[in-house]
Amino acid sequence: MSRLPICLMLALASVPVLADKGPDTLPVPPSGVIGIANNAMLGPDFWIRQSTQPERVLLDASDIRSHNANLFKVDASMHDLHALPAQIDRATVTGWINDLSQYPKRKLYDIKGQPVPDSLRNELTDALALDAVPAQQPARYGMVVQRAALRTFPTSTRVFTSNDDTDIDRFQETAEFPGTPVLIAHTSRDGHWLFVVSPRYAAWTLRENVAEGPAADVLAYAGRTPHRVVTGGTVTTVFTPEQPAVSQLQLDMGIAVPVLSDLPPDQPVNGQSPYASHVVQLPIQQADGKLAFSPALIQRVADTQDDYLPLTEGNIIRQAFKFLGERYGWGHDYDGRDCSGFVSDVYRSMGVEMPRNTSKQAISPGFTHQAFGDKDSHDARLKAAMALKVGDLVYIPGHVMMVIGKLDGEPYVIHDTGGISYRDGKGGMRRVKLNEVSVTPLLPLMYDDKHTYVDRMTSIVHVRP
Repeated sequence: MSRLPICLMLALASVPVLADKGPDTLPVPPSGVIGIANNAMLGPDFWIRQSTQPERVLLDASDIRSHNANLFKVDASMHDLHALPAQIDRATVTGWINDLSQYPKRKLYDIKGQPVPDSLRNELTDALALDAVPAQQPARYGMVVQRAALRTFPTSTRVFTSNDDTDIDRFQETAEFPGTPVLIAHTSRDGHWLFVVSPRYAAWTLRENVAEGPAADVLAYAGRTPHRVVTGGTVTTVFTPEQPAVSQLQLDMGIAVPVLSDLPPDQPVNGQSPYASHVVQLPIQQADGKLAFSPALIQRVADTQDDYLPLTEGNIIRQAFKFLGERYGWGHDYDGRDCSGFVSDVYRSMGVEMPRNTSKQAISPGFTHQAFGDKDSHDARLKAAMALKVGDLVYIPGHVMMVIGKLDGEPYVIHDTGGISYRDGKGGMRRVKLNEVSVTPLLPLMYDDKHTYVDRMTSIVHVRP
C-alpha cells in the first residue's frame, strides 16, 4: 500500500513496447496469465522443488530479534511504544494527525458513484478536533480487541476516485489485529473515534476496537510465552455464546497470542472442553471501555504453531501460497490485504517485522536494499532482476512483489495485484484483470506504455543475508 500509484492501477497500459520476455517465449494459457503453463505452478511444492536448499535457515531467531530491534531504532515509520515519554505534547499529537489526515486532491465519489459534496472536507477537518489537543497529556495505552480498520479521518464514509470502481476506499489506511498494543493519542469531536499509534502505523479507529488499560499490561502482552502463532492465512477462535467478545474472532497470519497453560484440563472453557483446542488469552473491552482478558479456544487442527516458523525458502513459499487467490483488499479491506500487507504478513509469520506501506518498505534503513534511479540502465536493472533469490522483494511505484524462484531462467513472483499487462506479440497490449494474490513471471510485465516493471524498479529489498 502506498500513496503513489496503487497495485490496482498497474494493469493500465496502452501502447506496446519491447519487453525482455513475452508470448514468443512464454505460454499464454486461457486465463491470460502469461507464463503459467499448468496448475502445478499454482502450488507451493512446485516452487519448493526449484530450490536447492529449501529448508536451510536463512536467519535464526536471534538474528531476527536483532533485526527487529534495529528496525525500530532506525526506521522512523516504526513506533517503539516502550520508548514513548510519560507525557505527550500537543506538537507531537497534532504532527501525527496532520501527517495522516490529508484530504485527497482528486475528485471523490461515494459508494453509489455520486460526487462527494465539497462540504465533507470541512466536516472531517472539524471532526479532527485539533483545537482540543491539550498542551500536555499523560500517555494512555490500549489494546486492539478485534480486527480493526485504521482510517485517514474519523469516519466510516467510503470514498473513491472513480465513479465506477469501489475497490479502493481512499480513507482506508490499514488494519490492526487483536492483541496489538496502541498509544491512545486523541479523540474525535464526536467521541466515537480514537487516534491511535501502533508499532507500525498511526491512524483513526472506532472506539469499540480498542480497550484502554495500564501500560504495563498492554506492553507486556506481546512478549508473553508460551504462545500460539497463527501460521494460516486466517484462523478463527471457536464459537462461544458464553463469551461473544472472543467468539469466532478472526486472527490473521503472524498474530501471536499467549497460551493459558495452567488451567485444569478437565474444566470447561466458555462452556466447552478444552482437550481438543489450545486455550489462549485474548483482550476484550468491558462495558466501560476498559481492558480485560478472557480465555478463548483455538482448535488444535487450526493452522497455528507454538512459535514463529523458521525463516527458510520453503517456508517463505508455503506461507505466501496460503494467500493465493485471496481477493485484493486495499489497506487490509475486505478482510484481506494489499500488496505490502501481503508480504509483511508472510514475513511476520516467521517473526520478521516490516513497515506497513510499500513506500516505507522500499527505503527502510532496517533492511538491505538495492535502490534504482534514473541513471540506472535497463541492462543493469535486468542483471539485478536475474540475480533475485527466493523471498526478495521487488518494488515499483506503488507495488511490491515477492520472488518465489526461477523457471528456465525466468524469475517468477507472487503478488497481490489488480492486474497485469504485457506485449501480446501482435503489436498490441494484453491486459488481464486479476484483483487477487497471483503468480506471474516478472520480466514480461509492463508498467505503462513505455516501461516494463524492470525498467520501473525503485528498489530490491533482501530480507535474507
